[in-house]
Amino acid sequence: MKKNLTILLLLIVTNAFAQFHNPITVKHSFKVDGNEGILTFTAAIEEGWHLYSTDLPDGGPTSATLTIDAMKGAELVGKLTPADGAIEVFDPMFEMQVRYFEHSATFTQKFKITEPEYSIEGYFQYGACNDESCLPPTNYDFIQKGTAELAVAKPLPVVKPVEKKKEPAKAEDAASKVEKKPAAEKPEAPAQTVAEVETPSAAPEETVAQLSSNPLWTPVIDKLGAADTAATRSLWLTFLLGLGGGLVALLTPCVWPIIPMTMSFFLKRTKSRKQSLREAITYGFSIIVIYLALGLFVTLTFGASALNALSTNAVFNIIFCLLLLLFGASFLGGFEITLPSSWVNKVDEKASNTTGLISIFFMAFTLALVSFSCTGPIIGFLLVEMTTEGSFFGPAIGMLGFAIALALPFTFFAIFPSLLKQAPRSGGWMNTVKVVLGFVELAFALKFFSVADLAYGWGLLDREVFLALWIVLFACLGLYLLNIIRFPHDDDEKKTSVPKFFLALISLAFAIYIVPGLWGAPCKAISAFAPPMWTQDFNLYDNEIHPVSYDYEEGMRIAKEQGKPVLIDFTGHGCVNCREMEAAVWTDDRVIDILRNDYVLISLYVDDKTPLPEEIIVEEQGTIRKLRTVGDKWSYLQRYKFGANAQPFYVPVDNEGNPLNASYSYDTNVDAYIKFLEGGIDNYRK
Repeated sequence: MKKNLTILLLLIVTNAFAQFHNPITVKHSFKVDGNEGILTFTAAIEEGWHLYSTDLPDGGPTSATLTIDAMKGAELVGKLTPADGAIEVFDPMFEMQVRYFEHSATFTQKFKITEPEYSIEGYFQYGACNDESCLPPTNYDFIQKGTAELAVAKPLPVVKPVEKKKEPAKAEDAASKVEKKPAAEKPEAPAQTVAEVETPSAAPEETVAQLSSNPLWTPVIDKLGAADTAATRSLWLTFLLGLGGGLVALLTPCVWPIIPMTMSFFLKRTKSRKQSLREAITYGFSIIVIYLALGLFVTLTFGASALNALSTNAVFNIIFCLLLLLFGASFLGGFEITLPSSWVNKVDEKASNTTGLISIFFMAFTLALVSFSCTGPIIGFLLVEMTTEGSFFGPAIGMLGFAIALALPFTFFAIFPSLLKQAPRSGGWMNTVKVVLGFVELAFALKFFSVADLAYGWGLLDREVFLALWIVLFACLGLYLLNIIRFPHDDDEKKTSVPKFFLALISLAFAIYIVPGLWGAPCKAISAFAPPMWTQDFNLYDNEIHPVSYDYEEGMRIAKEQGKPVLIDFTGHGCVNCREMEAAVWTDDRVIDILRNDYVLISLYVDDKTPLPEEIIVEEQGTIRKLRTVGDKWSYLQRYKFGANAQPFYVPVDNEGNPLNASYSYDTNVDAYIKFLEGGIDNYRK
């Protein structure tokens, strides 16, 4: 037990520190042939990530560019050229065609060698994203020196010393430079805020020593890791979800009628009360082992990284959608999902031919196979939901909860057999449970299709379409519970029971509650499931959030004066996931109220191309790096202080720069984001 807890704690801590990650590995080579030199950059790209190509339109993601700081004995020829194989798609967030590479990318730049001894110094810059986050514009610095045998000897020209400029020369076309797209302009803050916030300027003598000596820059990576308890909370919620699924499975016609038959078998099998009790408990424990093994199988099959990738992978979300549609149709009575009868017969034969505890285990296995037509869709739904949560232990923990709930009545009635007579008898109500679950699974199928629809930009399931389908589904569920709609396995009931009436009332009321959402109402109760507000064509909503400052030190000063906590938003002009968070989460009225009244919001753009008055030299992981722009400075702040390098990245801090809560990345669940914000406020007040 202690070993398992240790492993769990290590995984939680590992997850907390896994924010800092560089999925792109760049190398360069330089080949000289006579008077011509070719500089080649090769990038290895991790699975699930993509690196953007060159010459993307203004206002889009970060293009791959080459910038030359100093050059002697060489001249640029043409511009930075990507190799073939770029994927071109339309990005609905930026409303433009973008090009990017997956797995690997190659870029070349030609030079004309003009002197026997040459020297080229500069950096290759690139932008990369996956389905959850984006990297800031990342620089790969290089210095290339060498000698060449020129094809035609000629007098060497007099070379003047190269003076360093504040704005480095950038590669263009055949004249002398390689083109680099201008940066998107930083958004303006509201007029009333601009009057209060002065645009800061770094002092020319600013050095990395001054940055690191500033208390506001003190690293808090350890504190941030200690605050990250989200994984623990997620596992508890997963366990409760599995427990609830197991309790529902008990009420299905494939499981409930088996309980009295099984208990009767154990009580009559032996005259010893003690032995019958032991066998019933063993039976329940065997059920737990079987379903826990299923959860562990899913965990070990996919692995930790794959489980996390599945949460936003479009293809898998489509597969999950189809699975839930299949399960929903089965519960509505369209067909039965059963395992091959030969499997059941073989396991039942094993149970009959063996004795002792092994026979009891095979009896539990027989229950799992026989009841699959009812429990299979529930298990499938739970595994789909737990898998897409991205937690390594999620499927195993969820199946543990499911198995405990399923095994509980067998143990309970074995201890108190007299209570078995008071349990509800089998009847048509169990089929009603199945049909209700069928409607719920159809509703959740739309949620998974929505993820794929947003990823591919199809626009098939915009918010109003999603809400319209949910309105129809829950209205039909209400009509079913009132016996107006009937399905193949239902009895011809003419009267509606009181429990069914109240359930119908709730379902119809919920359908009516969603109706105003067709015109832009927030419908906060389903904000975690419905597509974001920006996908809605007709929307009466008009409200936006603007940061108090775009500078870290200035924003911290304002927060201290106002006595409020700070929410630092590490973002980027070319970060598509940042725009999705702002469109899907920051448009919620509850989030707007908290950000405006309870926090000082600081947005730090890691791709802000405004040059610093003087370059800052830093040493990071044994490598000397140059901070050339304002965006470089904020990107270094994120890495140095918080140990993270992907956007979006939100962290609440107090007036001394200490974290108040765990960090928050890309997750459009509005309720989860509100809990994250409220947790920071509570800790600030303490």
